[in-house]
Amino acid sequence: MIVVALAVTLGAGYFLGGGYVIPVTDEAAVTEPAAEKVQYTCGMHPFIIRDEPGLCPICGMKLTPLKAGTGGQAVAERKIKGWRSPMDPAYVRDAPGKDAMGHDLVPVYEDGEGGGGAGMVTIDPATIQNMGVRTAEVERRDLERTIRAVGLVTYEEPRRFSVNSKIAGWIERLYVNQEGQPVKEGQPLLELYSPELVAAQQEYLLALAHGERLGGTSFPEIAAGSARLLDAARTRLKYWDISEQQILELEQSREVRKTLTLYSAYNGVVTTKKAFEGMRIMAGEELLVISDISSVWVNADIYEYELPWLKLGQKARVELPFVPGKVYEGKVTYIYPYLEAKSRTVKVRVTLANPGFALKPDMYANVRIDTETVANVLAIPDHAVLNSGKGQTVFVALGEGRFEPRDVQTGVGDEEGFVQILSGLAVGESVVTSAQFMLDSESKLREAIQKMMQPEAPQPEAAPADDLEGLFK
Repeated sequence: MIVVALAVTLGAGYFLGGGYVIPVTDEAAVTEPAAEKVQYTCGMHPFIIRDEPGLCPICGMKLTPLKAGTGGQAVAERKIKGWRSPMDPAYVRDAPGKDAMGHDLVPVYEDGEGGGGAGMVTIDPATIQNMGVRTAEVERRDLERTIRAVGLVTYEEPRRFSVNSKIAGWIERLYVNQEGQPVKEGQPLLELYSPELVAAQQEYLLALAHGERLGGTSFPEIAAGSARLLDAARTRLKYWDISEQQILELEQSREVRKTLTLYSAYNGVVTTKKAFEGMRIMAGEELLVISDISSVWVNADIYEYELPWLKLGQKARVELPFVPGKVYEGKVTYIYPYLEAKSRTVKVRVTLANPGFALKPDMYANVRIDTETVANVLAIPDHAVLNSGKGQTVFVALGEGRFEPRDVQTGVGDEEGFVQILSGLAVGESVVTSAQFMLDSESKLREAIQKMMQPEAPQPEAAPADDLEGLFK
């Protein structure tokens, strides 16, 4: 009995001491599930899947963990079309491996890398939030713009006059002897001595006396010739700016005057004075410039992008910087047909009445032009539009992290930051207003890869020689 008990004790110690391992059944393995392995992917490039966290080899963004149950299953269900380098889209192979720089080749799927059409971008919701993607809805609204510009007060060109003498001589007396001096129509400007004028007066008096002597002759031809001579002498005096009143005084006094007075034919202000007493002048030489500033022009510089808003007859308001609150109202009377090369602006003319001469030429002024409202048009924020030089593109948010590039045509833009959409969008669609540059670069990359992965179209086989000969029979 002692021997049997000892044997039982030793056997139990052998089994309990680990000398023998009890096999585990399959049911035990199932009841204790192993932890699922976490994988990481890039929100911009979902085909990038790594076993460890890190950065995307394409865009450098931080890899995010895949959700449970979505690990490589979705990727595995898609048919791989080829493999390419993440750093060089032109490096494409039929099997996995590494590129010339040692980077692992990434798969290219038949339905495109993003699972959409050409240029379609699909992004994980977490990445959308990290990128700060914001959208705005396409809506109908009224667009308004008030054009603000800097203007320069200048003379009204048709109201500037040059005073000159049509005959050579000497200035004996100058009545208007200052720049800025106001001048009225009919006011004497200067007295001019000219030997030719003295001779012309003498000829006129001789013709006048000859006509009086032959006025009662019985020969009509002689009387007509005398009348023609008198008329020619009178016309010469008129052509030299001698007034009818002066000619009448000459007829009444019958005395030749050494000097004759030139009178102003215009109202205005002397803005240029080149004449001095005692100066000898030549025929046609400019002596004075008289400018009427009862009405002035304000030339405003308008940028090119504001030109679609401009029309003739629009109301304009002008303010002087040093006279706040005082507003002068006028209208747009002319849009110049050329561009200023240095400033890249177009001049717009505003005509204003100038009572009291408050608006002085060469003054700077602030100009506001009230344009017409563009009513009930499709509009989006202007910063949602990408200008590539070839066209204009926006990204339309389709939901579930999908973004589609869309070509659009834009119109005018208002001062609140909205731009008119002429074609390419519909009311209610959502467009991306931030981070669209990242979407654009990714879209172009995917579109280029899809084009490279498309098989070449088969070339038509050359027709046999016999067939070609049959064509010409």
